[in-house]
Amino acid sequence: MDEAEVIAAMRQWIEKAVIGLNLCPFAKAVYVKNQVRYVVSRAPHLDGLLEDLDRELDFLAAADPEEIDTTLLIHPTLLPDFLDFNDFMQLAEAAVGEHGLEGVIQIASFHPAFQFEGTEPDDIGNFTNRAPFPTLHLLREASIARAVAAFPEAETIYERNIETLKALGHAGWQALWGRKP
Repeated sequence: MDEAEVIAAMRQWIEKAVIGLNLCPFAKAVYVKNQVRYVVSRAPHLDGLLEDLDRELDFLAAADPEEIDTTLLIHPTLLPDFLDFNDFMQLAEAAVGEHGLEGVIQIASFHPAFQFEGTEPDDIGNFTNRAPFPTLHLLREASIARAVAAFPEAETIYERNIETLKALGHAGWQALWGRKP
């Protein structure tokens, strides 16, 4: 896939799942204001992906939040195995600290085979974090704090998402993407 196709797939996922199913009640505002930066990494190895992450951390920290509030760093081919991706997240989190951005930027992770600890691979709840490609979502903590303050009972979002996906079921998830169960 070329860069435009990767970004189009991510935008479709955001529109149908993240916003469409209201998995993140904060996503729509930044999405419709075009404040989401999409960066497709073509790094051939993990060191290159870490370099891309370094650049994006610095870029996001310096950017005007009214222009760019959040970044999706996407790699369509590296780290296809979720356990490898999950291990890589430790390096990504360390990079935040190395840039002096703890408390400023945090990273959320999305992966096509995302699996929460203690769940089975096919548990529908895992689909809350299943994106088309391995993705590091760089978020401004100030933006999260504002969104949480404006959203009553923000701590219940996770549980509500699980219930939404349980009600949808695997067949409903497949239908969302135009696939037969």
